[in-house]
Amino acid sequence: MLVVTERAKEELRAVLSDGVDEPELSLRLVASAPGQFGLVPDMEKEGDLVVEHEGIKVLLIDEELSALLETVAIDCREGSEGPQLVIRKKSREQRNNA
Repeated sequence: MLVVTERAKEELRAVLSDGVDEPELSLRLVASAPGQFGLVPDMEKEGDLVVEHEGIKVLLIDEELSALLETVAIDCREGSEGPQLVIRKKSREQRNNA
């Protein structure tokens, strides 16, 4: 199963708060090109993997994309332009806890 770290959930919550004015919308992870992903505001759909942080739905991933990403983790790291969400292979600990 896809792992989303606490740091990533916090950053997703911040992006959602800063960029989405409608409370019923969350951020959806979408494949934008081979090996590239983006976030777009969207409503939850049947079959979505829903990631929550502090009771707020911060990330939606459709069933097909979720299946493709089951061996990875979404994390947050500090970049030269501030926090950046990254997708990486799960750590050994994360694989063992899955």
